[in-house]
Amino acid sequence: MSLGMLKLFRIFILFFLISSLNAKNSFDFNIIKKGQDSNNTLLVVGGIQGDEPGGFMSAALLVTHYEITKGSIWIVPNLNFYSIIKRSRGPYGDMNRKFAKLSKKDPEYKTVERIKNLITNDKVKMVVNLHDGSGYYRKKYINKMYSPYKWGQCSIIDQKNIDVEKYANLAEISSKVVKHVNKHLISNKDKYHQHNTKTRDGDKEMEKSLTYYAINHGKAAFGNEASKELPTHKRVYYHLLALEKYMDIMGIEYKRKFPLTALGVYNALNKDIYISLYNNKITLPLTEIRSSLNYIPLRKDNIVEFKASNPLLTIYKKNNVYIIQYGNRKLTQLKADYKEHDDKTANVDFIVDSSRKKNVAFGTILEVNDNFLVKDTEDYRVNIIGFSNHNQKETGIKISKSKMPKRFSIDKKGRIYRVEYYTKSTDKFKKDKFAGMVLVKFKS
Repeated sequence: MSLGMLKLFRIFILFFLISSLNAKNSFDFNIIKKGQDSNNTLLVVGGIQGDEPGGFMSAALLVTHYEITKGSIWIVPNLNFYSIIKRSRGPYGDMNRKFAKLSKKDPEYKTVERIKNLITNDKVKMVVNLHDGSGYYRKKYINKMYSPYKWGQCSIIDQKNIDVEKYANLAEISSKVVKHVNKHLISNKDKYHQHNTKTRDGDKEMEKSLTYYAINHGKAAFGNEASKELPTHKRVYYHLLALEKYMDIMGIEYKRKFPLTALGVYNALNKDIYISLYNNKITLPLTEIRSSLNYIPLRKDNIVEFKASNPLLTIYKKNNVYIIQYGNRKLTQLKADYKEHDDKTANVDFIVDSSRKKNVAFGTILEVNDNFLVKDTEDYRVNIIGFSNHNQKETGIKISKSKMPKRFSIDKKGRIYRVEYYTKSTDKFKKDKFAGMVLVKFKS
């Protein structure tokens, strides 16, 4: 990696979610605790419904792009992770209608009980549940898109007040959030309103919701809805405006690593996304990844250990290929070339742009301007994917971008190529083991 990319990747490692994939896929939700231990904690929930990406992408950006300098936030970015993968409101029914009563036989029983335990934790004083709703909520009917029957662009409360020591005046807090958001609208049509569902007065559906469960257990709770009529990055923009105001109300201080504009949010969501496999032996930058990568050296035991720079990144197996998914989006699929793996870590040598010596670890993304040369090594056999040398040996040769067929790149722009290392077996009956991979990235 370049120095800048390496620094960014190391920052992301602080938030890496370490997982492993085997024959049985697991989509348990993550809880990320940021800031200092406190009895004044904000719990942010995203992904209760998998077809509302504005909510769960906002929660994920809190994880990866915010530093909490004062106070405490607990973030669940992927509560119903399976529904996110399926791009469904709820494969087993709407999870946001399972908080009043739920059978132990329900497939989501353990998930609901787990989030209930977080909500009722003594440290949690406020809960914000992030949603994307249809249309634009208005208190009076204007037309089918702007009406009391729509849910987009509003701050939801179940009632005006609750009997708690902190943050009891739900209507007042919600009004402050609405006022703050409306000072920073992208368009006037996006205006926020407060929506009091008056759940206790007989709203049977809302009685089953997460926020109503929370207020009945002594927690200030709010829903924040962005409109499904907006592109995802603009929904995230409005969610983050609201969340920053909730943090301000609670005295939680933060540093944000991008400008809070529509473009700033778009870039934060879509750039510098990585996943690494097998203790960083393979690193894949995902921003411009091809839709399919062939002959990826995965372990024969069918276990894929991975770390992700974002909690909404995961790998799962489907029809004998491995899908890398980011929220609702399938980024790529890996077609396996199953190998025995060597567990040792090592550094390897390159000459970059004819003169610069580079000693790099497996998993590095090595940036070059014009050419690279892989130094010969006694320990490993080198395979530069896409490079053809009739003399077979691929080390000690200066290689420019023109010698690398674009179809072998891992990215759509044809700039990033795989250099794979394999142990040299002394037993002719045993195949070489995969040792690690370096990616070479041409700057242009």
